[in-house]
Amino acid sequence: MNTITDSASTPSRSATAVILAAGRGTRMRSERPKVMHPLAGQPMLRYLLENARQVFDRIVVVIGPGMDDVAAIAAPHAVVVQSDRLGTAHAALQAQAQFGTGDVAVLYGDNPLITAETMRELLACRRQPGVGLALLAMRPADPGRYGRVVTQGENVQRIVEWADATPQERRIDLCNAGVLCADAGDFRRWLNAVRNDNAQGEYYLGDVVTQAVSEGACVRAVVAAEDELRGINSRAELAVAEACVQARLRHAAMDRGVTLIAPETVFLCADTDLAPDVVVHPHVVFGTGVKVERDVEIHSFSHLAQCVVRTGAQIGPYARLRPGSDVGARAHVGNFVELKATTLGEGAKANHLTYLGNARVGARTNIGAGTITCNYDGVFKHVTVIGEGCFIGSDTILVAPVTLGAGAMTAAGSVITGDVADNAMAFGRARQENRDGYAEEFRNRLKDAKERG
Repeated sequence: MNTITDSASTPSRSATAVILAAGRGTRMRSERPKVMHPLAGQPMLRYLLENARQVFDRIVVVIGPGMDDVAAIAAPHAVVVQSDRLGTAHAALQAQAQFGTGDVAVLYGDNPLITAETMRELLACRRQPGVGLALLAMRPADPGRYGRVVTQGENVQRIVEWADATPQERRIDLCNAGVLCADAGDFRRWLNAVRNDNAQGEYYLGDVVTQAVSEGACVRAVVAAEDELRGINSRAELAVAEACVQARLRHAAMDRGVTLIAPETVFLCADTDLAPDVVVHPHVVFGTGVKVERDVEIHSFSHLAQCVVRTGAQIGPYARLRPGSDVGARAHVGNFVELKATTLGEGAKANHLTYLGNARVGARTNIGAGTITCNYDGVFKHVTVIGEGCFIGSDTILVAPVTLGAGAMTAAGSVITGDVADNAMAFGRARQENRDGYAEEFRNRLKDAKERG
């Protein structure tokens, strides 16, 4: 019998996380690798990498051939390629040269919601005196077809797959999550002993438990929350995981002092940065790269992405802030207003029905309803510069490139194609002509035409 390594006396020993990320996402019906599907705006693999980084000294990611995008996400961590997909134990073996001499935990890239705290508990369990192998388990509300963890006292005796379980075993509510942790030398030996004499002809990581028990190793289970241990193998399961991530992000935001009036209707990204005393009304969506400073109020049905909103600003309702937008302190972006690559100065206001693209708007400027910047000529994007303290009349069209000086005004309904000096007023509309009696004459002509058929 082999000697099982006991690390209780060496708490400073290193720990390696091996993340299996070679899955092709067949059940997702996707050309994209499974671990690249997003949760709250970022690939699911990033969650596992970030939490593992807080616990383990070294991370190794096992990918499939041609998965350059996954390798890029994994960087700067070590990456190894599983050229032939022969099962989870086979995948873990591809990383054995990276195991080192400490403890090794094998995680799954499509099981991304395991917290750093649970990873620490798994490692601590493995390092208890006499424990040779630790695994993660859960008690789901519906055990369904999960593999069952058969125990005797505190010790795990075996993992039995649902298809192979007896009626009595199927009544067990402790289910296998597949994550294992053991000494590097023991893990390597058990992995090499796994056989593929099963219907699929694959090498399964769960068989490591059988190998460990057969050697007399003490195997223990760490029970974690179901929401942490959900695997993602389909679009439906991706949606369930998204709901879990959103719940975490909303609670974290509220713990930081953000008011979410109807939390379940607000959708955040993993990198959404909301300062204390921000108020978010129902039905607001945050894309990636949003930073919102203190005392901002974001009204319903607004969408923000890759933008900055500064202290005391008001956004929405029905506002859209597109990438590159910077809304100044105490500025207003009102209903049905869209900004793209636009800087709105301190105290500036665009309250109604406006599009500002590739624009720089000075402090305290008022943008009238229906104003648009014509920033695209079909080939190039051009910039509109509006100085401080300007008044832009309703329904003004600003044809870029164009610059309006400080204090300038435009008459409502103007088309502005040339620069406007400081404190000047621009009129850019056709002369109005009134024809007395013509409205009645015009209606009569229409009536006659209609009667003639």
